[in-house]
Amino acid sequence: MKPEPANVSVHARTPGLKAGDVECVVTVPTFKRPEQLLATLASLREQATGRRVAVIVIENEAERREGAKAAAPLFEAGAIDGLVIIAHKRGNCCAYNAGWEMALATFGGFRHLLVIDDDELAPPDWLETMCATAEMLDADIVGGPQRPVFASASHEKWGRHPVFSPPYHETGLVPALYSSGNLAIGRDVLEAMERPFLDLRFNFMGGGDSDFLSRAKAKGFPLAWCAEAPVDEAVPARRIEPDWIRARALRNGVISTLVEKKKRAGERLGPQLVVAKSLALLAASPLRGFLRLVETGSPSIAMYPVYVGLGRVLAEFGYANEQYRQPDKN
Repeated sequence: MKPEPANVSVHARTPGLKAGDVECVVTVPTFKRPEQLLATLASLREQATGRRVAVIVIENEAERREGAKAAAPLFEAGAIDGLVIIAHKRGNCCAYNAGWEMALATFGGFRHLLVIDDDELAPPDWLETMCATAEMLDADIVGGPQRPVFASASHEKWGRHPVFSPPYHETGLVPALYSSGNLAIGRDVLEAMERPFLDLRFNFMGGGDSDFLSRAKAKGFPLAWCAEAPVDEAVPARRIEPDWIRARALRNGVISTLVEKKKRAGERLGPQLVVAKSLALLAASPLRGFLRLVETGSPSIAMYPVYVGLGRVLAEFGYANEQYRQPDKN
């Protein structure tokens, strides 16, 4: 077993854990959602698979530790195999990095690392379907849909909005993935990628996962999509408010620019090409928005490309929408 990662401590561990037998590790970052975390863990306990699975819960609230305290009895009683750890440095990227480093340090032979968030529920065939898809397509990273579950049936129309809709609808190899909310990563990817896995510049903005996936693709790791392995993501009512939708769209534009800047960092005209693309997307966004309005009848969907284009340009002036600075409002 390798030394524990820095700024991480173990809060609970399954007695007699046979770490060397584990084939799949599921990491679950959590922050101030103890009840939702328990629901996520309950869905993981119901996974129908013959693979030996361990779970790592990453508590990112190092003071009250409500999630860690809620989850610990399940691990200590052997109801779930794995660990509950504390990531003492706060932030989205810090939590993911801590969990992935702990997986490598603890489970010497795992093949697949899966990621699910503490506001998501996995159907019983989720883990097996994700792993089988990776093996069938010979893909090193597989993403899956995050199916929105709205607080009210009257909100379900928002499922068409680009903020909530999946980037793909069919299983197969894909050119890019954008989110870690439903993800399977091969061990060889983690061993090959530079540390920290997620760039801390994205720590409170999000997008560290998109950047990681972009860099993995650039290293030659094949990416795939598994349409048959959705997770259900709880969407609170505040996330359909115009201010939140607008902020998320602007943030997506900023992330797009920052990720592309890193991708083109070694190119002679890389920065200029990023600026040119951002200006072109902003210039084209009113027409694209109008076409979406005609297609959907939704002003919010129509404005999405406008806000993304604006966010891309604002990123050139240092604008950053760090929604995770105030997670209670996210």
